[in-house]
Amino acid sequence: MGMTDDQGGGGPVSDEERLRQLGYTQVLARRMTAFANFAVSFTIISVLSGCLTLYGFGLTTGGPAMLIWGWVAVGAMTLVVGAAMAEVCSAYPTSAGLYFWAHRLAPPRSAAAYAWFTGWFNVLGQVAVTAGIDFGAASFLGAYLNLQFGFTVTPARVVGLFAVILLAHGVVNTFGVRLVALLNTVSVWWHVLGVAVIAGALTFVPSRHQSAAFVFTRFVNLTGWHSGFYVGLLSLLVAQYTFTGYDASAHMTEETRDASVAGPRGIVRSIWLSWIAGLVLLLGFTFAIQSYQGTLTTRTGVPPAQILLDAVGATGGKLLLLVVIGAQLFCGMASVTANSRMIYAFSRDGALPFSAVWHRINPRTRTPTNAVWLAALGALALGLPYLINSTAYAAVTSIATIGLCLSYVIPTYLRLRQGSRFERGPWHLGRWSTPVGAVAVGWVTVITVLFMLPQSSPVTPETFNYAPLAVLAVLGFATTWWIASARHWFLRRDTPAPVPRAPHTSDQNPL
Repeated sequence: MGMTDDQGGGGPVSDEERLRQLGYTQVLARRMTAFANFAVSFTIISVLSGCLTLYGFGLTTGGPAMLIWGWVAVGAMTLVVGAAMAEVCSAYPTSAGLYFWAHRLAPPRSAAAYAWFTGWFNVLGQVAVTAGIDFGAASFLGAYLNLQFGFTVTPARVVGLFAVILLAHGVVNTFGVRLVALLNTVSVWWHVLGVAVIAGALTFVPSRHQSAAFVFTRFVNLTGWHSGFYVGLLSLLVAQYTFTGYDASAHMTEETRDASVAGPRGIVRSIWLSWIAGLVLLLGFTFAIQSYQGTLTTRTGVPPAQILLDAVGATGGKLLLLVVIGAQLFCGMASVTANSRMIYAFSRDGALPFSAVWHRINPRTRTPTNAVWLAALGALALGLPYLINSTAYAAVTSIATIGLCLSYVIPTYLRLRQGSRFERGPWHLGRWSTPVGAVAVGWVTVITVLFMLPQSSPVTPETFNYAPLAVLAVLGFATTWWIASARHWFLRRDTPAPVPRAPHTSDQNPL
């Protein structure tokens, strides 16, 4: 069902017409089904990527208890944030996504400024999450090569693998457009079956398991900080980083059929299915820990790989590790896809340096291939500090989480300010819209401050959390450009009239 227009006899408004009403012309090929749209976000959340690449961080920052209960709590809050986003996505189904929503929801005098900074936070978060995903894949691939071929894992070699993976994802997104859509569909089943196989193996193969008391109540603090409460809060990064990237469903709406319903459904479904799958996965790994110290001091530098080896043996462990790596590669590929669409949309409005280059469409594939390579190069730049900073990966994931969550919640905040004036789409929250939005804004405010804070003590150049510097650098650049130039031209064109509210008989209220 498309958006409805009660001025035309109740007939549906096509996706192309709705996009035209929002001020854009259909350029991208609209090939994606609702399932394919969901698949992109589910793949980018990727519990086999986020949960496991930060699993070692969680073991030292709160331990088993916070890994499990932090996942439960953060998953619930993410569902709140995602539902608030989905409601706005239904009203404005365009690949511009969050910054366009901010522009349409903000007061006229400040609309362009809200859109500008929302877009820049989203670009930062998108590039950082791509870096986090593919850097994690490089770490796990290095561990596999170490186990199978004696490959010595060093920071330089991990960065080298990281660059190769980004190159591969750039090539696939440039030349294999239909392959990308197929692989996103395959990825959903790879993740679901992969979690089932890994959790099943960790449940039935090991001769011993940890106790329920260990899994649900064991708190571990190896950070150097003395406050258990502070350390427990830091541990929430494991879950909150994993639950990022679901804005991909919004960025793919210009390539999705029935976008005003498929986009919001893709956001919400990807979150709650990942919530369930991630809990199963974390329980499987945590119950299967054979040696806590051995897991932390593994020569591969990848604690989940050591858990697999200890629990199911060398051959089985390496095979399951390949399942994990495959999922992470799917995830990184989808992240580059979504990231490039955001870059394309933002540069289409002139908001990036050399915008004319980045929003150029490949005439053969009808996709923004230049934006693909900017996404890959930006991600590579964020990963390079790992050469000199041992906590660089946690910093990159913090940057991704902060940038994305801020861009998620600004439109939600503006939607709250609009109240009953908000012209909702066919997918909406009904009377729950205000309380859900208020909780979402509060939660993101807390975690934005939290993930800026130091993660290890004492704070040294090698352990410094450079997330605040990266966020401030981007914010400073965006602010300077805004004051000097962009405030005079960004999104200053005439905006189209709002579409009439859809009749309630056709509304799809999920609650």
